[in-house]
Amino acid sequence: MSLPDAYPICYLRTIGHMARMTISEAVAIVRSTDTLALPLGPGVPGGFMHALGDRDDYVDLQISGALMPDLYAVLAKPGVHYRSGFFGPAERFLRDSGASIDFVPADFRRFEPILEKMRPRIMATVGSLPVDGWVSLSVHAGATVDEIHRASADPERLLLVEVSEHFPRTFGVAPHEHRIHVDAIDCLIESDRTPLNLADTEPSDAEKTIADIALSFIHSGSTLQTGIGGIPNQIALSLASSDLGDFGVHSEMFTTGLMRLHQAGKVTNKKGSTFDGFSPTTFAAGIPELYTWLHNNDAVRFLPVKIVNSPELIASNRNMVTINGALAVDLAGQVVADTIGGTQFSGVGGHEDFVSGPGLDATDRSLICLPSTTMINGVLTSRIMGILPAGSVVSTPRHQVDTIITEFGVAELEGRTIRERAHALAAIAHPQFRDELLASGETWPRD
Repeated sequence: MSLPDAYPICYLRTIGHMARMTISEAVAIVRSTDTLALPLGPGVPGGFMHALGDRDDYVDLQISGALMPDLYAVLAKPGVHYRSGFFGPAERFLRDSGASIDFVPADFRRFEPILEKMRPRIMATVGSLPVDGWVSLSVHAGATVDEIHRASADPERLLLVEVSEHFPRTFGVAPHEHRIHVDAIDCLIESDRTPLNLADTEPSDAEKTIADIALSFIHSGSTLQTGIGGIPNQIALSLASSDLGDFGVHSEMFTTGLMRLHQAGKVTNKKGSTFDGFSPTTFAAGIPELYTWLHNNDAVRFLPVKIVNSPELIASNRNMVTINGALAVDLAGQVVADTIGGTQFSGVGGHEDFVSGPGLDATDRSLICLPSTTMINGVLTSRIMGILPAGSVVSTPRHQVDTIITEFGVAELEGRTIRERAHALAAIAHPQFRDELLASGETWPRD
């Protein structure tokens, strides 16, 4: 299926009729001084963003987004400033190359009220090809859904949607239908862009050991949340080939690993919550097979992040087990997950939501998994630290943390005193640093 007539095309909604435009004319609707907002990563309209790089007349173009899936020339243009809520390789490259980019500290849920206050003139997103006059928002719901509808209803603002046959048609749950009617779209562009190809990361030996330890917390009937990386991938693959089953899924991100669990017949989604019968998520990223599998598949439903990441709704699932990573943890249990030495590396995302949610129910577990060491400038460095380095930014506070896992074991922190936490964390550090940390732990709590 394709849109009629010339390709690529854009339909601009006008009073009484629709005017056909080329993609160059669509790019021309962006003013030299303007505001443009995009969804996180997989929801970025790539063809449109690349085409914006053909212009050199920007005076003050403010672009808001997160985790760009590609390097877009427009983001390095004079007169263009990029405000990012989550750094990835593209953002780190832009920063290091001197582009005008700043980080906006906010978790994923808070992207929505920030957007509402900003009221960008142009909202742009991806979608699947129209069916019966409706465009599915495909692989991303996130924090932009409500702002998409607000922009559509405001005559002073524009909604631009880029559709491609390669983006799957996916579904929501009433009243969050995860779609928009073509009559509500100001500019509908067709391209041949493909979704982000996010290959699974091969786990290291340490990560394989961590995954094996984490598996001991998962039982038949558990509801699972996983992210990207070697550890979640290894856990998902191990569960898919195990004797366990009857799993539920409730995950901010839907990954290739979670698809493998579904394909293995391990997911029943009998979670005892309002999400029974399907896997709620707010965006998806993985290998091309994932997008083919998601097409017209109502076993996975895309909902706004304010719903998927609600700690109370996370806790309502049967035997919830969340699996997340970290860059460093201090002996108090403070977690650093998005900065290195005070320099932005990634973002807050839903880390805190999926750590705090399980803490609201006695049967749920939150696992933070990280290798015990890393190499910094050729020097072996412990990720379990007595005191975080100056300039460190805490992603998740100590009072929300349940369990920390390294390749050397498990530190159960929930309900422990400050001194007990310090000893438990020091005990799972790399042996080279353990004695020093244990000695440091003797002095906790500190004034």
